[in-house]
Amino acid sequence: MAIDIVPTVLYSAQIGVVMLAIAQLLSKPKGTQTTFLIGLLGLLLIHIFGELYIYSGAYRFAPSIAGFQLPIRMMLGPALYFYAYIAMSERPEISVKQYLAALLGPLVIIIAMLPFVILISPEEKLALANPATRDPELWKIAVFTCLFSAVAFVGFTFIYLGTALRLHARHRRKLMEQYAEIEQRSMDWFKVILILWGLAWLMYAAKFASTFVGINLHIVGAVLPVVESLILLLFTHLAIRQTEVQPPAEKVRELQAERVSALSSDQMQQIANRLSTSMTSDKLFTDEELSLNRLAKHVEVSENYISETLSQCLNTNFYHFVNSYRVEAAKQMLISSDKLVSTIAYEVGFKSKSTFNSAFKKLAGTTPTAFKSET
Repeated sequence: MAIDIVPTVLYSAQIGVVMLAIAQLLSKPKGTQTTFLIGLLGLLLIHIFGELYIYSGAYRFAPSIAGFQLPIRMMLGPALYFYAYIAMSERPEISVKQYLAALLGPLVIIIAMLPFVILISPEEKLALANPATRDPELWKIAVFTCLFSAVAFVGFTFIYLGTALRLHARHRRKLMEQYAEIEQRSMDWFKVILILWGLAWLMYAAKFASTFVGINLHIVGAVLPVVESLILLLFTHLAIRQTEVQPPAEKVRELQAERVSALSSDQMQQIANRLSTSMTSDKLFTDEELSLNRLAKHVEVSENYISETLSQCLNTNFYHFVNSYRVEAAKQMLISSDKLVSTIAYEVGFKSKSTFNSAFKKLAGTTPTAFKSET
């Protein structure tokens, strides 16, 4: 029995990583976001078991169940999207229609696999693994099943990955309307993970399909388990650390109820002047916990009116509005004092040096350190 050592070891390690992550999540308070994350990890676990089943040579003991992971694998894209939807939506409620749409992928694969399951006996499936013993007609069925599964997996999964990316972009925009500090809430790491999973699964589909058309992508086959292991480690680490990020339902209803009227140009200009005073005179931007709600209470103007003024009169959002004052204050301190860059970052209201560096470079076109050395 042939065993591919490196993938076997790596996929075994992945199983350990996922099981440890699930155990850690089960010990945490049970929120909806955590529940969906556990479900996603469970699907990944089945997918990994399927790969281990092949690479370890275990399929020779039970060839009749070869390919059992293919329908489950179709659920990975929807599961990632559902996790993102629960974490980032204002009203995280998944409809029956959405669940049924997610089940369409596995159903299609199950139907496509029926000829392979029904027409080919376990002994004939084993014979297909060897070019010298395979039946040409049965091999055509196997090739069709695998190629169709690979194409369907890529198409179906990438629809959900694309939708999840759009959801993240919308989530980030909404956060920037409410907060001056979005690093802990924006889940920017999830966007990177989606892209990495997409590339890994594209490699997986290419490797899976190429095997059945006589093309050996040895480099892809050698690299893929390593790539998957690294992505899995990164994802589980960041997902476990991520806290619940969606706003309370009461807050959402409050904001939606406010969005009912438009301001005149004069009214917006008056609000803009009050906002400017709160920043220049009151130095409100130095409050590292500053939010749209806090600003609204300070200037005694509704959140909706402030958002409308920022977007239509000042052509900005709350996040960029506040951080522009923070960066300007930081510039003056970099020029006039010998304080450390990190000290200045905290004094002007940023909660982390990385966020400060990013905002400073975006607005000033250079890093704080470079700016200081040039002045």
